[in-house]
Amino acid sequence: MDASEIKALISLLEDPDDEVNSKVSEIIRSQGVEIIPILEKTWEQSADEKLQEKIEDLIQDIHFNYIEFLLKAWVESDTHDLLEGAYIVARLQYPDLQYQYLANIIDDLKQDIWLELNPNLTALEKIRIMNHFLFNVHKFSGNVYNIYSPHNSYVNQVLETKKGNPVSLSIVYICIAQKLGMPVYGINLPRNFLAAYLDDYEAMPDNILFYINPFNKGAVVSRNELETFMVQQGMESDSKYLKPCTNLEIIQRLILNVIMAYDKMGYKEKINDFQKLLKIVMGKEGNM
Repeated sequence: MDASEIKALISLLEDPDDEVNSKVSEIIRSQGVEIIPILEKTWEQSADEKLQEKIEDLIQDIHFNYIEFLLKAWVESDTHDLLEGAYIVARLQYPDLQYQYLANIIDDLKQDIWLELNPNLTALEKIRIMNHFLFNVHKFSGNVYNIYSPHNSYVNQVLETKKGNPVSLSIVYICIAQKLGMPVYGINLPRNFLAAYLDDYEAMPDNILFYINPFNKGAVVSRNELETFMVQQGMESDSKYLKPCTNLEIIQRLILNVIMAYDKMGYKEKINDFQKLLKIVMGKEGNM
């Protein structure tokens, strides 16, 4: 369908017949995100508030359908790339966000750290260097003053403001560490979220050297210390929480954080959208 045909189709939205409107809207939605720029231009040129409202609804529907498509493809993929998953979640709120923009920031951060690493360093020494650059040089930190803001869960906002919650900061931390060749994975605790440095993941999934708390400037924690903390916090004593989780589980947790944030703000429409995304990723077995 060329531009002139699309414009003619959009003009039919002004038809007072509800059945015509419904059929036209369905055809417009089927055109996908490529039609959005034409819809936006029509909205700008129109003085009809009702037509503008219809166009706004169509743009939102088309964009959401596209996000669902991206997330379903991500869930069905073999890799479950963590940054891509976080990107898809953020794009629901930021339609113009580009994956390469995020990847470039991660690569720049990785490069700063890589220049200081060498093969002779121990795992702990590598993490200390990484912590120095992320938390002292680049000033990443936990957003302790506004921890329940939904923006803390959007990876683009975390990379731009350098503030986030335990899950989003861990996502950034894990993405950079893995690009540096470090076997760092997520630890999905009930009331917190950490990372773990594995000794030999292929040989033994729970062979963890130590835990890392990105929300607390990358503080290193032993298993004994973590178990003591869990007891003090009244958490369920279950060893499954101390083992690495999948990237699918990390994105599930990220979406749950967004839902909780919007619930506190009373944004029901936002909650409904993210609950639909949550259903896509819930109950799936993923890969690291």
